Amino acid sequence: MMQFFPNGFVHYLVGGLIIGAAVGLLYITTGLIGGMSTVYSSTWSYFSKQPFFQQHNLIASRDWRLAYAAGLVLGGVVWLAWSGAHAWQTSVPLWQLGLGGFLAGFGARLSQGCTSGHGICGLASLRLPSLLAVLTFLATGISTAQLVAWLAGS
Repeated sequence: MMQFFPNGFVHYLVGGLIIGAAVGLLYITTGLIGGMSTVYSSTWSYFSKQPFFQQHNLIASRDWRLAYAAGLVLGGVVWLAWSGAHAWQTSVPLWQLGLGGFLAGFGARLSQGCTSGHGICGLASLRLPSLLAVLTFLATGISTAQLVAWLAGS
């Protein structure tokens, strides 16, 4: 087990329990589903007059979704300050980060939800489309990692 979790697994378990509790609390108290990919579309509804972005569900949810997203960012900042850890840095070129973000965002819109929406909220709601999406995310991620590792070894 330590080969998969060289720094231990407790912090992952605690983080998962906190996320599950937060999403459950959001749903129980408000009836809202806390996926993140709709934040992108609902935020664009402030700026774009295109019919897609002016859908009632996007306009009606954009304020709480922005607050939800801000809470996620603020949570990371609070953790960083509380833990005393250093900010994580990457050597990945900016263009690759941008391309990866674009592909992830495109995939989230294509699958009508992001990994958090399908994996946390959709699976908890026992939705078959979410199960299929999560299995697709996992298969794609595993295949891509194996392909990159194989190409790097060539």
